[in-house]
Amino acid sequence: MNSTELKLRERIKELTCLYEVSSIIGNTDIHSLPNSLNAILKSLKKAFQYPKFTEIEIAYEGISYTTGDMNYEVTITSPLKLFNQPKGSLTASLKEEKSSFLKEEKQLIDSVALKISNLLERIEIKNNENSLRRQVERTDRLNILGEITAGIAHELNTPLTNILGFSELLKENCKQEEESKDLDKIIQNAIYSREVVKKLMFFACEMPQARETVNIVPTIKSAIDLLRPTLRKKQIECILKTNEELFLKADALQITQVLFNLVMNAIYFTPEQGTIEINAFQKNEQIIINVKDEGSGLTAEAKEKLFEPFYTTKPIGEGSGLGLSVVHGIVASHQGSISAKNNTEKGTTFEIKLPIN
Repeated sequence: MNSTELKLRERIKELTCLYEVSSIIGNTDIHSLPNSLNAILKSLKKAFQYPKFTEIEIAYEGISYTTGDMNYEVTITSPLKLFNQPKGSLTASLKEEKSSFLKEEKQLIDSVALKISNLLERIEIKNNENSLRRQVERTDRLNILGEITAGIAHELNTPLTNILGFSELLKENCKQEEESKDLDKIIQNAIYSREVVKKLMFFACEMPQARETVNIVPTIKSAIDLLRPTLRKKQIECILKTNEELFLKADALQITQVLFNLVMNAIYFTPEQGTIEINAFQKNEQIIINVKDEGSGLTAEAKEKLFEPFYTTKPIGEGSGLGLSVVHGIVASHQGSISAKNNTEKGTTFEIKLPIN
């Protein structure tokens, strides 16, 4: 075969490869991405002059897709760029050391790398759109729940106050011990129900606030001190890392409630002799507080519903599902935000961001 025929054959292979790659990319979505990348590798390998001695690799986000051993000395590489930022690479490796890649093969690698980059950009944009839509939907659900909750709380508050008041009046005039015990149970349950209503109102941001500029560090320490007996009982160490002063315009009592609930939650899920770590610091115009536990982490469902009222991963009878809802409501009323993510090794970190003013 003369050189002209050889060049023509190689050119046909390259064009065929580009057509196949374009077809693969056109039918790719987030779920089929790994299969598509492997299909692109196989198609690209066939397009080279020495396919039996050539291996191809796509490296992206710490994951490598290859057709075989890449430990050869002769290589050509083209970067994978997302929004003009290098995120990976497309590499061809040649087994025979005396051989070299054709100029056209380097051009092919560059062309395919550009197509893969465009595909990855498209998928990332789609992921961001889906994530934003889920956040908006979740915010809408929480707003609706907040309105419903506020209505329920207001409706329950008056009858509960009446039950509590009349029960206490009856107890004052009660002379029989058995009846007095029954009235005590009514009073205790009414008080418990009133506390639930108070939590509902916290979630709905209906509680009045006394916001003033305070040093938040003593507030954090106060919340931890309230839980010292529980920490000692489970032999859990609570480490606080912060500055001596972090000033914030807030309702100190409500922020104590936030930290109390988060640390209580961390204690529940952290095993005995574990560690809870609290970090508080200022970044730009925000105070950031992280509460890190050593539990089993969050499931996908828990991440989605974590701050919704009455949702809990605790067994029945061990949690009302209002603790984190209260936290969310208070933080939102301070124009702040709260999020949760699983740690690299184990457990979960809750992060609160509160504006200074």
